[in-house]
Amino acid sequence: MAGSAATLGRAKAAGHFQSNPATRERAWVRWTLLALGLGFFALFLLLPLAAVFTEALRKGWDTYLASLIEPDAVSAIKLTLLAAVISVPLNVVFGVSAAWAITKHDFRGKQLLITLIDLPFSVSPVVAGLIYVLIFGAQGWFGPWLADHDIKIIFAVPGIVLATVFVTFPFVARELIPLMQAQGRDEEEAATVLGASGFKTFWHVTLPNIKWGLLYGVILCNARAFGEFGAVSVVSGHIRGQTNTLPLQVEILYNEYQFAAAFAVASLLALLALVTLGLKQFVEWQASRNVVKEEA
Repeated sequence: MAGSAATLGRAKAAGHFQSNPATRERAWVRWTLLALGLGFFALFLLLPLAAVFTEALRKGWDTYLASLIEPDAVSAIKLTLLAAVISVPLNVVFGVSAAWAITKHDFRGKQLLITLIDLPFSVSPVVAGLIYVLIFGAQGWFGPWLADHDIKIIFAVPGIVLATVFVTFPFVARELIPLMQAQGRDEEEAATVLGASGFKTFWHVTLPNIKWGLLYGVILCNARAFGEFGAVSVVSGHIRGQTNTLPLQVEILYNEYQFAAAFAVASLLALLALVTLGLKQFVEWQASRNVVKEEA
């Protein structure tokens, strides 16, 4: 049997076996599909991206840099970074915990938890923002109590962070759940039988197995946190220099016909998209290398 397999492999390598012409697409079909794919990519992705940088630099580097160091723009950059720095770690903790619970344990309500994780994918971000206004706004459920204790959530940084956490929390969990389901429970159970504590099992067994999936989820979560508009727009109040994130700052500048400044700020979000794409490709490449090494 082994000899037959080796002979078959040598025959294929020597070209004795050609693929059936009936199963191959004609050349013009392949080239047409390729042209359509590349045309779509150029028209709807590359062209808008190039337009952003072209418009941002239309009036020169001095105008571009002046738009980025303008006080309102600096405030928007800082607030966007703050929202991401707070929301991403929170979503990492939630995502890992939820994935661990769903894939490693059986309990009542598991399917409900999986459904709730997908909730931000099905609910409009604007609706999510309105929910927070209903709960924490001046006329909301807890509005009077918050006002009595001089606590501001809506039209303040806490509201922006809450909205960002809501729209981004599925990303880490959704990356880890199928990965951990595919890996099964055998290694964790073996570690437990050998006397490892829950923390040691997670740190030395589970985490090394999910590190690339976790990093991939963090990258996507961070990109969404930077670019979120709808939910943040509702809870921010659009207070210039205080509650405007980068997407909101772009909208304000564009509505005021400050096109160069608007595209300059937008270019930061475009750069983030490019960095995210590069990191995504790097993580996928590293993950594929690890798979090849393990199989070898």
